[in-house]
Order: sequence, then C-alpha cells, then structure tokens
Amino acid sequence: MNRPLVAILSGAGVSTDSGIPDYRGPNGLWQRDPEAEKLVTYEYYMGDPEIRRRAWLMQRKTQELRAEPNAAHRAVTELERSGVPVRVITQNVDGLHQLAGLPARKVLELHGTARAVVCTRCHERTPMEDVLARVDAGEDDPACLTCGSILKPATVMFGERLDPVVLGQAAAIAKACQVFIAVGSTLQVQPAAGLAGVAADHGARLVIVNAEPTPYDELADEVVREPIGTALPELLRQLRAGDSYSAR
Repeated sequence: MNRPLVAILSGAGVSTDSGIPDYRGPNGLWQRDPEAEKLVTYEYYMGDPEIRRRAWLMQRKTQELRAEPNAAHRAVTELERSGVPVRVITQNVDGLHQLAGLPARKVLELHGTARAVVCTRCHERTPMEDVLARVDAGEDDPACLTCGSILKPATVMFGERLDPVVLGQAAAIAKACQVFIAVGSTLQVQPAAGLAGVAADHGARLVIVNAEPTPYDELADEVVREPIGTALPELLRQLRAGDSYSAR
C-alpha cells in the first residue's frame, strides 16, 4: 500500500500534559503579566541589560528543559516508526518531539528551540544548558565566548520574523501532504495557522484536535474536542491501521 504523507502541526496544547504552560493562550503568562512579555520581545531584550538579566533568571526557572514527552509525543513517534511518512511542524520550542524519538530532520521548529542559545552577531549556537551553567556561576548577562556579543535563546522572540527557510519548508509540506492534523493549536497565530488552510486548499484531509473552536474548523473534515493525550494516540492508531487515509 502506498502510504500518504501525514503532516502534524503541533501547538502548545500538545505539551501541557508534560507540565509546560501555555504562555500565549488567553490565560497564559504573557496575558497575565505584560511586563513578562518584555523578556521575550527582541527590542526590549537587545536594548536593556536589566531585561536580559531577568530573562536569564526566567530561563533558569522554565520547565521546558526538565519536561518529558507525553503520550501525544510518543504516539507521533510510533506512527513514524510504523512506516507512515510523517513530518511535524511545531509551534513549540521544547524539543519534546525529538526527545520522544522522532528524527530531528522530520521536525520543523517554526518558533525555534529553547534548548539552544544563539549569538546575535556571529550566530554561533550553544546548548542552553551550557549558558545556564554560566548564569548559575554568577554571570547575569552572559556574552558570546567567541565574539563577546549578546546571547539570546534560539527561539523566535516577539518582533522577530520566522526563519523564511523553515517557513518555506513547512508550506511545501502543507501543499504535498494527504493528511494534515492540527493539534493543540488555536490556529490564530499567523503564518503558522495558515498552513491548515494551505493543506485544505491542496486537497489534504484536514483534522483539527483542539479543546476550543478555531478559525479553520469549517474547513476541517474532522474536528475532535477530546483531551489530546487520549484523542491523538487514537487518531494516529487509526492512521497506522489505514482507516483514515483518504484525502478529499
């Protein structure tokens, strides 16, 4: 059987069972504390050493590096290992898809990764753990060890554009896939949300798994409101069995 390409757009809801909060949702940190948003806004971060010091302290407290993959992440890996062609386009920065065993080359991180740090001048990348060790040792605003410039998490901050290469790859996958599953995403943040519409326009079977309604529900072939930790594994089990392959 010629198995179709399955694209999975994963949002914050995929990782909440791993203990990672939804920062951008209606009850997220950025909504509750506008001052905290400055810590991840490029203009403020680059222009104010005190903002950077607070941002590194926040990084020390983040749950992303301590989190473990949950049932949803593991189900995606199981689908890939079953022989179904899978590509994950994620809005998350936690790296949990890879930690669950999905090959890194099959994951597109639209908003970067919290597991690395990048120099804003020479662009050298360093593991986040190495830089946090320097913070723990007393450096409150660690600089690049190569060129001395400002370091920042390798995530896309407010005010930064998405990597056009990664976005282009994501769009190509959305156009080529036969099944597009948007899971745990409000589908309100562009341009990531628009990938669901691109997939539907190119004939993919569109499935949306999310607790709340999204702007793309009317385009979907199937909308699932059940908890992601149980709904996604069941949906992907059906895909492994060949029950939901048909595109439009």
